[in-house]
Parts: sequence; C-alpha cells; structure tokens
Amino acid sequence: MAMVTDSETMISLTTLGCSGSYGAPAGGACSGYLVRTGSTTIWMDCGNGTLTALQRHAAPADIDAVVITHTHPDHCVDIYGLHVLNKYGLERHGLPVYAPVGAERTLSALVGGDWGGAFEWHGMADGDCAGVGAASMRFRRTDHPVTTIAIEIGYRDKRLVYTSDTGPGWSPEAFGRDADLVLSEATYLHDDIRAPIHLSARQAGELARDARARRLVLTHLWPTIDPVASRAEGSEAFGAEVTLAAPGATLHI
Repeated sequence: MAMVTDSETMISLTTLGCSGSYGAPAGGACSGYLVRTGSTTIWMDCGNGTLTALQRHAAPADIDAVVITHTHPDHCVDIYGLHVLNKYGLERHGLPVYAPVGAERTLSALVGGDWGGAFEWHGMADGDCAGVGAASMRFRRTDHPVTTIAIEIGYRDKRLVYTSDTGPGWSPEAFGRDADLVLSEATYLHDDIRAPIHLSARQAGELARDARARRLVLTHLWPTIDPVASRAEGSEAFGAEVTLAAPGATLHI
C-alpha cells in the first residue's frame, strides 16, 4: 500500500503579495496567494505585481485554476500578464478562471474585448460551489462596493477561508464555524478607519474569534500603518496570537 505523505494531506498557502490597495515596500505586491492541495495549484487573486512573485514559487504552466474575488485592480490586473503568457508563450488555452458574474466582461477591456480562448471563465455568485482537482471551493458575497466573493477552499478535512475585501457587515462565519485558517483583510487600525468598506485589525480579530477560527492571518494592510500595532490589535481581539501575511511566506494547514 502506498504511503500518504504530510504534503498530500495539507493545504499550503504562499503569499505572493499582501499590500492593501497599492504596492508598498513592506507588503510588496498587492493581493495574491498560491494555494496548493495535494497535486492541485490555485492562484487566488492576481493583484498588481503578483505574476512576478508567482514565478518564484511555481511554474505558470502548473497553475490549475485562477480565482479572482473582485474587479478592483489590486486584486485582478495581473490576469492580463497571465493572458499574454498563456496565449503567446505557453500556447495554453482554457485555463479555468473563477470570478464574480460579469467579471469576464468588465476585465475584457484589458485585452481589447478578446481573451483569445486563453481562459475558461466561470461566473460565481453567492452560495456557488466548484471543484478543482481534489480541492472543493465555496463562494459567498462579502460587504464591499463591487461584487466581491470570499472563498473557502477545502481539502480532505482542512478548510481555508479567504475573506477578500469586506466591511464589518460580513463574517467568515458565513462558511460555518471552526475553519482551520482564516486569511482576513485588516486594512486599518481601529482608531483610524478611513472607509467602512474594509476591516480594522480589531474587527478582523473579533469576526474570526466569533467564527471560532483556529488560526488567523491578517493581510491587505494599508501600506502606511504600523504592522506591529496591527498584529497586537488583531491578537487582542482574536484572543490568540495572529500572523501577518508576508511576501514569500508559506503556511501549512
């Protein structure tokens, strides 16, 4: 009987970029993450600068699917570079892309209205499910001005929840309690919330605590805030030490 290794039973999460809204020296590129489950590789959000980072951690030809949570540029614009690479470099067609309904049309302006068959687009709405390899995906709409879908990726008995961008009117508990890891936006510190369409580190901690998340990783930090203060604020609210996303770092679930 073949042995099953730890890597085959875990979800790994590699941060390609985690800067909130625009790139910054500390956060590097904007939102982008590489999720691996067994032999499946998913690129989750492709904000500006993340295609460069991705190529340091994976061969683009090995990407099995892309998830775009919404059409704000800091979460999606590197889909253009991937389109060029797939169409003219790899000569690859039909790569699955999961995105909110209507995103294909909105983003087609990047390619003059013609994706050239590089991608197979799947419009996802609140409550929709999909599968890539052995990984399962569920989507829920968040509290954000453009249609934004949070995602849960499940593999074997592990669950990763990524909030994408959201205000406090939504909770990762929408996917149920006891997620193994919640990757939550935490754009602001609580005493300086510039817009109610994002979370503070305290709000992220409170929401993950109430959802009984086992671990919390904060991401999408505004480039000028103090990360030490953000981590302290989030940890106090969560009731346990939280982790800050960092470019190139990989976590295992």
